[in-house]
Amino acid sequence: MEFKGRAADLDLLARQLDLVVNGAGATRGQAVIMTGRRRVGKSRLVQEFCDRSGAPYVVFQATRGRNPVTERVDFVAALAHSPLRGAELVAGISAADWNQALRTLAIALPDDAASIVVIDEVPWLVEQDSEFEGALQTVWDRHLSAKPVLLMLVGSDISVMEALQSYGRPFFGRATKMTVAPLHLADVQAMTELPAAEAVDALLITGGFPEVVQSWRPGMSRTDFLRDATANPLSPLLVAGELTLLGEFPEASRSRAVLEAIGSGERTFGTIAAAAGSTGALPAGTLTPLLNTLQAKRIVAADLPLSTKPDSKNKRYRIADSYMRFWLAFLERGIPLIERGRGDLALERIERSWTSWRGRAVEPIIRESLLRLLPDADWPETEAVGGWWNRQNNPEIDLIGADREPVAGAVHFVGSIKWLEGQPFGRHDYDALARSVLAIPGTRFDTPLVAVSRSGFDGDLPIAAHWGPEDLLRAWR
Repeated sequence: MEFKGRAADLDLLARQLDLVVNGAGATRGQAVIMTGRRRVGKSRLVQEFCDRSGAPYVVFQATRGRNPVTERVDFVAALAHSPLRGAELVAGISAADWNQALRTLAIALPDDAASIVVIDEVPWLVEQDSEFEGALQTVWDRHLSAKPVLLMLVGSDISVMEALQSYGRPFFGRATKMTVAPLHLADVQAMTELPAAEAVDALLITGGFPEVVQSWRPGMSRTDFLRDATANPLSPLLVAGELTLLGEFPEASRSRAVLEAIGSGERTFGTIAAAAGSTGALPAGTLTPLLNTLQAKRIVAADLPLSTKPDSKNKRYRIADSYMRFWLAFLERGIPLIERGRGDLALERIERSWTSWRGRAVEPIIRESLLRLLPDADWPETEAVGGWWNRQNNPEIDLIGADREPVAGAVHFVGSIKWLEGQPFGRHDYDALARSVLAIPGTRFDTPLVAVSRSGFDGDLPIAAHWGPEDLLRAWR
């Protein structure tokens, strides 16, 4: 299948390889720690980069739960059968530990030409053998860093991958960090060939996960895409979500219950605790570490109200990527219907709640897009965009522009989002926003008001700035 998108990621990797080729880094060898959510396309990106590079390369993928001895045998075998210049020198070598296995890699690498080495699913190697990290550091310092090699360490467990380069760990300070995000709005629009507003819908449904986006035929409407997907139990839209959860949580756990509670729309600590408990609310001592783990894995995000007044206890939780949010809200319980041939019922459930679900799900995408457009000439000091709410959610403000977060020094604008077909942002929406401004700490009666709308704006509204679907798309181009 043709590789699309990821131009910025490919360019970043090419720059790292150039450092190796030109010997322009602090060490001849360069290491990259690449992480990102499971099924986000890291392995495909790495393979595409290797193929385009023209350099000899070897890719080794670890296997979860495998015996470390067998893993090392396969690692050395991969080296022996690779196009690396010294491959024949390592054929038949037996490595008693990872120190020896990685020194074998150093033997296979040439001294006078750039090569690429990819070790995929590194967290599984760390899980198998506690000595792997120390061996990697030792061999890198003594042998690999002096070779013209780009070493790429890839893994989906974000918390483990970030720990690899944390202070006090063996490999600290030796690698560049790279996070592979889902495809962004401009990539999704280019692949689906949809107008800007419909491309936002496609991003909300697919989350920018490549295998799901590629199943969206160019020009296909949202309704047609969902009709096709809900008629096929093996469609990527259905399958990817379950595989992602199984990859993160192989067994049923309380983490899964917490995810499902948040995915169903619960946002506060108390309501999540109540929804995730089986016979009663989960105790705070149980729920807090679960939420911390889910945030460390970048599966759940926690938002704080943005204003000049600290409010660290008023968190609102959400599923971090919109695809998993969509899957948990609609598809998880729709799969049994789809498997017995009643995808029409699953589609009806989606259509009944689509507008209200989309209205909240689009908010993080809009805020992130505005962050890419700002600062600009009109808002030269705006470097944070968030929302604001009190404990009663009355009022709840969609957009706050400020100089910093989580506690602003100054609030630059207050705004509202109206993301409906055929209903522009009008006088009623403006008046509701204007009435709420003074409730926000750090605002004044003359704080500028802004708006984002899917369907345009009524004339003669005294708003300081407004953005629509094309503006959001422009932010990612």
